[in-house]
Amino acid sequence: MKLSIIIPAKNEEKGLGAILPRICSLYPNAEVVIVDDASTDYTTHVAEDMGVNVIRHPYSKGNGAAIKTGLRVITGDVVVCMDADGQHDPEDIEKLLTVINQGYDLAVGARSGRAQAGIHRSIANRFYNWFAGWVVGRKIDDLTSGFRALKVDRFREFIHLLPNKFSYPTTITMSFFRAGYSVAYVPLDVKNRIEGTASHINVMRDGIRFLLIIFKIGTLYSPLKIFMPISVSFFLTGLFLYIYTFLETGRFTNMSALMFSTSILIFLIGLVSEQITNLMYKKD
Repeated sequence: MKLSIIIPAKNEEKGLGAILPRICSLYPNAEVVIVDDASTDYTTHVAEDMGVNVIRHPYSKGNGAAIKTGLRVITGDVVVCMDADGQHDPEDIEKLLTVINQGYDLAVGARSGRAQAGIHRSIANRFYNWFAGWVVGRKIDDLTSGFRALKVDRFREFIHLLPNKFSYPTTITMSFFRAGYSVAYVPLDVKNRIEGTASHINVMRDGIRFLLIIFKIGTLYSPLKIFMPISVSFFLTGLFLYIYTFLETGRFTNMSALMFSTSILIFLIGLVSEQITNLMYKKD
């Protein structure tokens, strides 16, 4: 199978200078695509000097948008997506490809707990993994890892669902589970960023975005699994309120009626969302 490698990069001249020679040495026949997300340094020049395919965004669109740009132009059967900051070891690509050759559609490089950047990121990722695992009914080792190998034809089925920012790994993982494709996790040791490179994640801005992703995960995979507990909680609250007011005043209150009505509305919204989700995953 022909191999393609997509590396989104923004101001990663030092990172690319370190990993590109190793990638080209290990996989001289691979199609390497660097998507420069409007860098202000020499990212493009470093990539061009290595003779790889470089696509430059006219303005910064985000990590997910860079992945989509690369996905539209590659010609391989299997694609490896990895970061440009040196955290992902090119030697580990073979471990992911081995899993793909075993019949899996998606192989994710799962980071160890000590490899997480800070305790707040570690706690957040643990929660995302647990929540997503509850939704899909399967243990998820690393929901947000950007180091992964995928079959290109499977990947392109969901390109319209991928966001432009940092949540593309979450979305594609849940999409593969929802479609019934095979997903495997490969434990890997993630290295420290190369000196001179920096994370592009803003704690406050992206923290709020990731909170929204938590709910998006559930509604993307199975909306009723999210809406049903909320609906039941409103129904039970209304029921207990009705029993209490009936015993105290002997009548049915407007608040109880509001709770029952809200419960029904939330259930119906979840039911409609479930049908819309089924249409989203329907293949042409």
